[in-house]
Amino acid sequence: MRILLAIMVVCFTTMIVSLTVSILKRTVVGSSQNPNLPHVVVLDLNGVIYTSNTFIKNIEAIGENKMSKAVVIRINSPGGVVGPSQEIYESIKSLDQKIPVIISMGSLAASGGYYAALGGRKIFANPGTLTASIGVIMEFINTERLLDWAKVERYAIKSGRLKDIGNPSRKMLPEEKLFLQSLLDDVHVQFRKEVQNRRHLTDAELNEIADGRIMTGAQAKKAKLVDALGGYQEAVKEAKALSGLNEQAPVIIKAPSKGLIKDLLLGDSDEEESRFDRLFNALFNLSDYISGSAHSRILYLSAQF
Repeated sequence: MRILLAIMVVCFTTMIVSLTVSILKRTVVGSSQNPNLPHVVVLDLNGVIYTSNTFIKNIEAIGENKMSKAVVIRINSPGGVVGPSQEIYESIKSLDQKIPVIISMGSLAASGGYYAALGGRKIFANPGTLTASIGVIMEFINTERLLDWAKVERYAIKSGRLKDIGNPSRKMLPEEKLFLQSLLDDVHVQFRKEVQNRRHLTDAELNEIADGRIMTGAQAKKAKLVDALGGYQEAVKEAKALSGLNEQAPVIIKAPSKGLIKDLLLGDSDEEESRFDRLFNALFNLSDYISGSAHSRILYLSAQF
């Protein structure tokens, strides 16, 4: 009973704090700017990229608003799952065909975060921004010895020789390693191709940097991976210049609400995935991973930028 009471107190306190933060954020953000005037939109891409749904919906909404004359996408992301990263990249590139899209890299815009940045018309990075990391990775564990020590027997019944690839209860076979390597190599080729096409690099220039290494913004500038060194303010100024807006034009922070209650329970409206969904999916995938479902295990340990 005491534990239940303590949990209720923690939940109540968290809700009160979240409510206060939400009200303050909504009071401050966008209150001094008029969205009915021609303006620049600022859209954040934060955290590990697990899904692209919310971001793409925001991009589509911006493209449909005739008062949105340019966009600054502020990226603070270490990358993430391949498919959503590619979808975000395509959505940014598509929007840039309508209005200028400027990328502003924050502290980190690496791997899938850099992939997404390629969709913009111009990329700004701080000298100390960590970026690039043009590579793909997939990690596995082998618990065979641990299970032997615990005297745990394990079985896998499958219809194809590669169906339980990545099974943590046994060593990976050479043919399985070759298959997974070919999978990652194919995705890496896709990544390299977009970098080369969007950044206009020669084969020699690309080969020198596309080995998964991370770079500072200053190094990335020398390697032609970003266009200019500068922060958020420089990116906004460039967006206004490219769109023909004056320096006093409004800057609107894109933060559409799902509703106050949903925001409190499911997380901030500009998150890529709600807290509830993220927790549920993590627990679901982890339980499947432990139980030995090969398909879910590959999803859980999917190739990542």
